[in-house]
Amino acid sequence: MMDLRIEPALSEAHLADWRTVHNTIIPTAVLSPDEVRERAGRNRLDVAYLGEVAVGCSTVRPPDEETAAATVIARTLPAFRGRGVGTALYERGLAHARTLGDEGVETVVLASNEDGLRFALARGFVEVERYVLPGDTVPFVTLRLA
Repeated sequence: MMDLRIEPALSEAHLADWRTVHNTIIPTAVLSPDEVRERAGRNRLDVAYLGEVAVGCSTVRPPDEETAAATVIARTLPAFRGRGVGTALYERGLAHARTLGDEGVETVVLASNEDGLRFALARGFVEVERYVLPGDTVPFVTLRLA
């Protein structure tokens, strides 16, 4: 894809771009700047740019007490889907996740994001759980790479 570059979200500007993409795609779980900084301290956050425009973001969560699998989440703004942005974010995240352990890989998609669910299923993920955050009505779907 022309002009696509993926950068680690290390600066305040990158974190702000990551947050904008996240909050657009996950309107049921909007994050504050402080919450994004906290996530950046324990997870790998990347931002995808076309030219100077942030068009996607990703999160790679290392395995923890709850799940032995690493979690890879790739998000692409709706206007930029179908152009390889999500694939590039996903492949980069998956490569990193595989360095964190060998207990598998999961992803999480908001149930209302049909494009995201299709994307995950097309890459061999299978649904393992649905959960609703307190105060929310739209479930998140946890999928595991088969």
